[in-house]
Amino acid sequence: MTSIGGAEMVDWNLAVATATRLVRPGPEVTRDEARAVVTELRRHARASEEHVRGFTRLAADAADDTPVLVVDRPGWVRANVAGFREILAPLLEKMQQRRGTGPGGVVLGAVGGKVTGVELGMLLSFLSSRVLGQYETFAPASRDLPAGANGGGRLLLVAPNIVHVERELDVAPHDFRLWVCLHEETHRTQFTAVPWLRDHLEGEIQSFLAETDVDPMTFLERIREAAQSLAGGRPEGEKGEGGRSLVEIVQTPAQRAILSRLTAVMSLLEGHADYVMDGVGPDVVPSVAEIREKFQQRRARGASRLDQALRRLLGLDAKLRQYRDGERFVRAVVGEVGMDGFNRVWTSPNTLPTKDEIAKPADWIARVHRKAE
Repeated sequence: MTSIGGAEMVDWNLAVATATRLVRPGPEVTRDEARAVVTELRRHARASEEHVRGFTRLAADAADDTPVLVVDRPGWVRANVAGFREILAPLLEKMQQRRGTGPGGVVLGAVGGKVTGVELGMLLSFLSSRVLGQYETFAPASRDLPAGANGGGRLLLVAPNIVHVERELDVAPHDFRLWVCLHEETHRTQFTAVPWLRDHLEGEIQSFLAETDVDPMTFLERIREAAQSLAGGRPEGEKGEGGRSLVEIVQTPAQRAILSRLTAVMSLLEGHADYVMDGVGPDVVPSVAEIREKFQQRRARGASRLDQALRRLLGLDAKLRQYRDGERFVRAVVGEVGMDGFNRVWTSPNTLPTKDEIAKPADWIARVHRKAE
């Protein structure tokens, strides 16, 4: 579906192989310790369901059986390649058609999907050591990573990364693992308790991709730019094209409204998860205050200049802002109208906050609650 004349723009299998080969080893643990971590994370994930649903007052569909999977870094890579392949198919199809007639077609034909696959694999290997957990909303079923009954949706917990961060922060492992599970379980509850949310997000993403009018060479150059940064191939001090992220590079004027809505929704979802994990925390995570303080310091501290450059290019800085801005929105709304009042946000796409309302919660309260009265 994403090839012309048998040549794929992205060799997905090579991307997985490359990332798996380059992925950094996790923290040193014995086999017994690894088994104990996996067992505890699964137990915490199950316990988190009751904690999160009691705190948020959101009831998931009883028929939902989205799986909870504890994975290593290569497992995270495989899962995300499957998700990327699924959601990016329309965009790649469009770019393939342009490749056949556009000025970059000859060069892309020479470079081929294998080079793109290697470069994408380099990026995935970088990211695979940084993600603690993830609710995959659009995950297709795969041989070793099953999807839920709805054809998509599964909760991933990346065990080596969780162990690495808990050791780095020097916090109680039991408490930290449960704290992470509370955040990720909140995401699962959001999608299983709000039936329209998944289709709404997918529709917005597909509309965004359908509006994309990006030259294949530009897209390839952005992937290459990120990969070269990771490999140390960019000259010192060179920032690239305005320091823009991959998302901004493919954005056209027609997409701005869609991207604004998507940014608002993601800020809501991430901020809600942060609010819930800290709200539930005092009752079930004795050291939650210490964990939050150290974790926030870690976020603010960032890492090397290389890490910061990649964060900008991949749009990860925007994700960190979403945690902060979204959590502030949720806290303000709950403080003003209570949890039940906040939960009106899940009524329909029309009650989701706009990007401006994320920054001004009082405007959302006035709009949604005034209409409801």
